[in-house]
Amino acid sequence: MLFRFYSFLLPALLSSPAIAVEEFRLDNGLVLLVKEDHRAPVVVSQVWYRVGGSYEHDGITGISHALEHMMFQGTRKFRAGEFSRIIAENGGTENAFTAADFTAYFQTLERSRLEVAFRLEADRMRNLSIAPPEFDKEMKVVREERRLRTEDEPESYASEVAMATAFQSSPYRQPVIGWMADLEAMRPADLKSWYRRWYAPNNAVVVVAGDVDPEAVYRLARSHFGALKAEQTDAPAWRPEAPQRGIKRVTVKRPAEVPLLIMVWKAPVLATALRSGAEPWEAYALEVLTGILGGGSSARFATRIVRGREVAAWIGTDYQFSARLDGVFTIEGTPASGLGVAELENAVRAELEELRSRPVDEKELERVKAQVVSQDVYQKDSIFYQAMVLGIFESAGLGWERVEEYVPGLQAVTPEQVQAVVRKYLVDDGLTVAVLDPQPIDPNAPPRRATEPHGHTQ
Repeated sequence: MLFRFYSFLLPALLSSPAIAVEEFRLDNGLVLLVKEDHRAPVVVSQVWYRVGGSYEHDGITGISHALEHMMFQGTRKFRAGEFSRIIAENGGTENAFTAADFTAYFQTLERSRLEVAFRLEADRMRNLSIAPPEFDKEMKVVREERRLRTEDEPESYASEVAMATAFQSSPYRQPVIGWMADLEAMRPADLKSWYRRWYAPNNAVVVVAGDVDPEAVYRLARSHFGALKAEQTDAPAWRPEAPQRGIKRVTVKRPAEVPLLIMVWKAPVLATALRSGAEPWEAYALEVLTGILGGGSSARFATRIVRGREVAAWIGTDYQFSARLDGVFTIEGTPASGLGVAELENAVRAELEELRSRPVDEKELERVKAQVVSQDVYQKDSIFYQAMVLGIFESAGLGWERVEEYVPGLQAVTPEQVQAVVRKYLVDDGLTVAVLDPQPIDPNAPPRRATEPHGHTQ
């Protein structure tokens, strides 16, 4: 399963009171985080590996996701499918996902069944069997997944092209699912090498949340994971993104019903700010900016572009606050019926110019902050998400302790800081514009309008 951590999930995950977490470290380097929550006799167990699409290089793109599939296809002890069968027999659920910066496996079980999850996860951490027949079967599944979810989905395909165009040297230019040519060329030996290198205890974070005792969980983890051998897991060579010195434009022609505009600006994230010694407030200001522009029905895009000028059928923002490497700030939308992407792009530019010229007023900023940090009852009460946010922050290199800094960081953002990040980052020198130009699904039908501007309004 592929995964992108959208920033609109962060507030619900992080807005609860101070998180009491116990951290343990085994002698082989495995990190164990335990979060007690005794409201229900349930336990969530998650194993996070610090490897994903951004760790790959040309020729092996998609290998982390392919390996995720193989992790359910048997070990020296258990046959293919046995992992899922055993979890189900114990009344649990399980799944996994691969993202750009990490891969995670998780189970939800009755509290007394945690040992079952630990026993199975410890086994497949070092004893995976990558048999050619199972490999061939799963690679057909992965290639079909790419066809169905990317190549046959015009919006997804356009987003993939946008990222590949925006980034020149950063590994974020690569799709997590991989390029089809790499998937077709992949062999069992490739996965065995990748697995041996990265699926090691010193590259893993085990997160447990629920009705548990931390010391008991530590003893159980030491019993099952403690004897596993560590590996040399040096991170890939640092590849900073090459500076961009001008706007990039790309048009994607695919059979589709409506046009799509994607505007992507290079932007820092919290992890890169902390590594460079820079002030982290820019990342928090960009996070607040997503709420100002695209944070629901009361945000500027909804009130001014969708309902006000009626230029867009829909429009939204995305910013990956918790990414491992410098990322992007994205605005994506579909023009209203009868209009093209030129009108929509100009409307977006007008909103950004207003933010550059005049700071957002305190009343609007406070409303947005309140919305961004408001507690969503369902997600706040979810044991799974309590564990998930710890795994994300720890695996992305932020450290789980910074979870508690999120809300204060947002609350400290000023109107001038929001204005500053718009002026500094949402400019043409760092912009990539991708347009989905819809071609007839019916070959006899005329194409819909997707006219690009010859110029633009600043």
